[in-house]
Amino acid sequence: MRLGIGIGWRPEIAEAVATLPGIDWVEAVAENICADHLPEGLLRLRERGVTVVPHGVSLGLGGAERPDAGRLADLAARAELLAAPLVTEHIAFVRAGGPRTAAPGMEAGHLLPVPRTWDALDVLCENVRIAQDSLPVPLALENIAALISWPDEELTEGQFLAELVERTGVRLLVDVANLHTNHVNRGEDPATALDELPVEAIAYVHVAGGVEKDGVWHDTHAHPVTRPVLDVLAELRSRVDPPGVLLERDDDFPPAEELAGELDVIRATLGRTAAPGVDASAPAPAQQTPTPVATLPAARRPPASAPSEPVRDRVATAQTALLSALVAGAPAPPGFDERRLGVQSRALAVKRAGVVAKVAPELPEILGAAAFRESFLAHAAARPMSGGYRRDALDFAEALLIAGRPADDAARRRLTHWWQDRAGARPPRRTTLLVRAARAALLGR
Repeated sequence: MRLGIGIGWRPEIAEAVATLPGIDWVEAVAENICADHLPEGLLRLRERGVTVVPHGVSLGLGGAERPDAGRLADLAARAELLAAPLVTEHIAFVRAGGPRTAAPGMEAGHLLPVPRTWDALDVLCENVRIAQDSLPVPLALENIAALISWPDEELTEGQFLAELVERTGVRLLVDVANLHTNHVNRGEDPATALDELPVEAIAYVHVAGGVEKDGVWHDTHAHPVTRPVLDVLAELRSRVDPPGVLLERDDDFPPAEELAGELDVIRATLGRTAAPGVDASAPAPAQQTPTPVATLPAARRPPASAPSEPVRDRVATAQTALLSALVAGAPAPPGFDERRLGVQSRALAVKRAGVVAKVAPELPEILGAAAFRESFLAHAAARPMSGGYRRDALDFAEALLIAGRPADDAARRRLTHWWQDRAGARPPRRTTLLVRAARAALLGR
């Protein structure tokens, strides 16, 4: 179906999105939508006939385990709630460890790349087929951005995606910003990837901004779209007319007029006309020399049968070793760039602290912003996340209290109450809250 031009819907820009001209559709993070009701802003868009596509981030279809039935049911429920024509997810793994390995279960809190190997492809394809059978609408999968490369990969990005489509019939969500990110960080030519992947399978396209720092491109979704990303969009447009193109923005949201300007630039790029407000002479960030495709083995198609349990075990072992190095201080697995692993590890820790501060804003308020960040990063270095960000916040608060922190009595009492209110089987009663408030008033704190 034709989607047209869209924008990622976020609560922070709900009012702006409602007034932007020429918006044909929006995409909303599936996990941020309650299954029993829609946010008011999305409800108004649906009433206007604007298509809403749920975009999942937690299935981990590239992981060694089969997809969780509960997560699939949640994604299906959101698709039905939104009357969505399709749902989307990522070609990534987000957790590792557990029964297939000797390591405890760990969560990355981020989308991590799967190795482009036949083993990983076999596992991914079976996971995708399971997801397709569980969803009421078609599924499209997104290529992700990465700071790190797996050693000894057997396929290129384009070959991997082409094999995935051939085996499963899944649609593709092509993120041109991610193709540019992988060009800078992993030396992969976006044009080559576009030549190799089946462009006729594209459901829609993501466009997003990022920033270069110390030779690494960070796909932040918090900066304006750059000329090199628009150039990749133009490369894609020269091959196919994508059914939909969407602007993503997840943080540092600009005024509505700036969002409208970026959408105009995207429209102009798709129309192959000069776009006002973009300096076509702006240099791209320093890029590594792409790996020549001729040095990589040609794709072959092994039997597309379901992977054996030993195959899943091998994928589990490899992914657990990588995630342990990133979030648990384990040594770098052989073949990985240790400097890049360090960059990725720090980025994951900072992101984790930022998300915990958003889901539990009382913590930086009680501890102070700087003390919260310092304490949380020290806590996270030795304790991988295992139960989501809200559980992570509770575990952090509990660890502080066990250690007798914070030193200030009033702050420690507030933190104790915060933890008790959320860790208990039920919220505190109103009388409990009134007693606490009265006691704090008497103590002058």
